[in-house]
Amino acid sequence: MTWFLFSVKRYLFTLKRRGVIGKRTTCRCLTSIIPKTQQPIYLSGMYTHEQEKQYYNQGKELLQAAKPSVEDVAALRNIINYADWKYYVQSEPVFADVEYDALFNLLKQLESEHAGLITEDSPTQRIAKGLSEKLQPVAHLVPMLSLDNTYNETDLLDWAKRCQEFVGDAAIEFCVEPKYDGASISLIYEEGKITRGATRGDGVIGEEITNNVRQIKSIPLTTAFHSDSLHQIEIRGEVVIHKQVFADFNEQRAKEGLAPLANPRNAASGTLRILDPEEVRKRKLSAILYHVSYSVPNLAATTHYASLQYLAQLGFPTPVKEMKCFKSIEEVVVFCREFEGRRDELPYEIDGLVIKVNQFELQEQMGMTSHHPRWAVAYKFKARQATSKLRKVEFQVGRTGSITPVAKIDPVPIGGVTVSSISLFNEDVVREKDLKIGDTVLVERAGDVIPYIVKPLSELRDGTEETIVFPTHCPDCGELLEKPQEEAVWRCINISCPSQVIERLIHFCSKDAMDIRGMGESNVKKFFELGYIKDIPSLYKIEWEQIKSLGGFGEKSITNLQIAIDNSKTQPLNRLVFGLGIRHVGETMAKTLANAVVHFKELYDWTEEQLIALEDVGPKVAMSVLDFFKLHENRHMLEELESLGLNMVNQKSKDTASGIFSGKTFLFTGTLNQFKRSDAEALVEEKGGKIVSGVSSKLDYLIVGEDAGTKLEKAKKIGTISILSESEFLSLINKE
Repeated sequence: MTWFLFSVKRYLFTLKRRGVIGKRTTCRCLTSIIPKTQQPIYLSGMYTHEQEKQYYNQGKELLQAAKPSVEDVAALRNIINYADWKYYVQSEPVFADVEYDALFNLLKQLESEHAGLITEDSPTQRIAKGLSEKLQPVAHLVPMLSLDNTYNETDLLDWAKRCQEFVGDAAIEFCVEPKYDGASISLIYEEGKITRGATRGDGVIGEEITNNVRQIKSIPLTTAFHSDSLHQIEIRGEVVIHKQVFADFNEQRAKEGLAPLANPRNAASGTLRILDPEEVRKRKLSAILYHVSYSVPNLAATTHYASLQYLAQLGFPTPVKEMKCFKSIEEVVVFCREFEGRRDELPYEIDGLVIKVNQFELQEQMGMTSHHPRWAVAYKFKARQATSKLRKVEFQVGRTGSITPVAKIDPVPIGGVTVSSISLFNEDVVREKDLKIGDTVLVERAGDVIPYIVKPLSELRDGTEETIVFPTHCPDCGELLEKPQEEAVWRCINISCPSQVIERLIHFCSKDAMDIRGMGESNVKKFFELGYIKDIPSLYKIEWEQIKSLGGFGEKSITNLQIAIDNSKTQPLNRLVFGLGIRHVGETMAKTLANAVVHFKELYDWTEEQLIALEDVGPKVAMSVLDFFKLHENRHMLEELESLGLNMVNQKSKDTASGIFSGKTFLFTGTLNQFKRSDAEALVEEKGGKIVSGVSSKLDYLIVGEDAGTKLEKAKKIGTISILSESEFLSLINKE
């Protein structure tokens, strides 16, 4: 049995255990029998602008930290989940590949050092996520795993050593091929005809894009698989755009007055999700197919290289011409070193090389983790760099008053994107890098994504450079800036600072907060500048006759905006808490605070001890909440909002206070067979119970499904927790 059939067997067993399919179900029917209720739901637009900035900045801070601590585990998971969503759903990566890998490795390291911290929903325990709401979800026949990454020759040698340990004395042959910088796809052919194309999605469930892949002329619609009696085959590959095609396309867009596409990778990924196949055809995508993941019956080929030769002979675009096979890892290292120097000679963008164990038999022996196959690794090339002149530094004011220095440089193209603005994060970064106005600076887009200044080329200084002077007063309102001892960020503490007010209004109206449709960033800024709104309560006192006099606002748009503002008054309390923009209070923390009270005003008199007693509330969050409610201005704002009709009551708490699970805490672990975990948790909450995130002495019930892990062992050690099976949990519910 080849390694891919072994994967299928394991995958089917997992689906059966979860109750998704029956014992005799075959892979062929897999994509059609998974009930909608069993498929994961992924949302588009699930992060607010402020959250995106928060996770990005947190990620940068953790990368700069000397050694992350146990307290950083939750933040790392949030950051990695956010980065996955941006990359796979939005096609807008926010971290350089090397940065993402570093964050992922930090989380893996912390979890390996503290096994009790590992949770089932940790990014290390699953494949990266993603699904667009616009496209139909479909299950892959075999999971599309990620690749582990290496960035230097030492790491590559270490990987080869681990491979050898798995196979003993067997001689390993290595196959090397380009790592194309595009969008991953999966193709299924049945009886020689293409029947389905899908994006990678979350690695288990992808997005169905058959009509779009049919527009890619390099992908055969029919082929001679049937002559070899291959009934079904699944092939993996990458959709790319030729460099010259990309340049010509952007030139045409410029002539039409349209914004150019950022880079070939994002263009390929975004194009695959376009709902109009005709538009896809116009963009002249190409494909490179590099892996056979499944076939019935098995391919006759016994090596990876032979399987791609077979595809090439049938007319498929493969990397065979660029591939090389070697008998030793030392030869691979030399080839990688040489190939990096000629990466620009290829017609497509690549960001590294992929090294694979060539023999299928050895691949099967090595197996895979939940994240990546052990028999393959990516060797990433050095990041793209360029030099430019640092002309000035502007200081931007954030929603919480944070002052961020932003470098303005002479526009310079790096990896297909023109860079002119670069965040310098805080004063410490400016000082550590010894940056000066007028410096020639080395700019890098690590992983061809996020630009940053590596260093100034101090040897080129001529004495005309000027020291960057950090402001002592807010660049907007003029208030004296403050810098808490434990922070690296200067802040404007004037809550009436116009920049802060605008950012708070934008956050308050955002989708994940009060969801006031039509009151986006541009309208908030316009209304504020015209004096129509000045703070959050003023949103509910807009003079609509004034709005009617503005250009671009018709009767319908004004009516829709009025309805959206009125509807926001009845939003659940947790959305209001989140919308207020209290520092360190994200969506989850807002739910925790809202669920702890019946009326919002109860939080006015809470102590630090009471707040810390809540699930996942630490000293930093507690002090932030206390500081918020200490301010008379904030209390006055809340009272005004209540008088304007906004909901201040936790209706959920009010409705469930007398439920059969009132005052009880629950946690689920393992795989449930009779319903989805989210449905079970909702059932508990409907009956007054509370779902917690970890095992502690505060936990009342642990509901155990199949393959329960460390949570069960920890609960047994505590001894006071009621441990129930799924059937016992159902019996408990039915006692009502």
